[in-house]
Amino acid sequence: MKISPLDIRQQQFKGKLLGGLDSEDVDAFLQSVAQEMEELIRESTELKEQARKAAAEADEMKQREGNLRETMLAAQKVIEEMKANSEKEARLIVSEAELKAERLLADAENKLIQLNNQIQELRREKLQFESAFKSLLDTHYKMLALNEE
Repeated sequence: MKISPLDIRQQQFKGKLLGGLDSEDVDAFLQSVAQEMEELIRESTELKEQARKAAAEADEMKQREGNLRETMLAAQKVIEEMKANSEKEARLIVSEAELKAERLLADAENKLIQLNNQIQELRREKLQFESAFKSLLDTHYKMLALNEE
């Protein structure tokens, strides 16, 4: 059975004829108990409200922590994806550079072969020219020698 401060204030006791309770003392005591009970009820209400607020704040903190954890995991995933994409891009750039270098090397080797062929052709033409020029000089020398005789 719950007793309220009002119940305490309104409580009546039956008095005894001889040597009974002093009604003023009983009333004063009941008033004191009622005030104490009111104070305890008020304190209890305040504590319950504080506990409710603390629980609400704790729930909010847990939710924020969960959101923060999710955000951090999402950020970590994005970072890992960016890192993987960067590594792929770097490998692609290196592969393209190697391919370009191979092409440049092959072009340079082809150019070298062409230049060597041109040099060989020019040497052959030089020998032909020298041979033809020598033959022409020999012919002119013989003609001069015949004319002198």
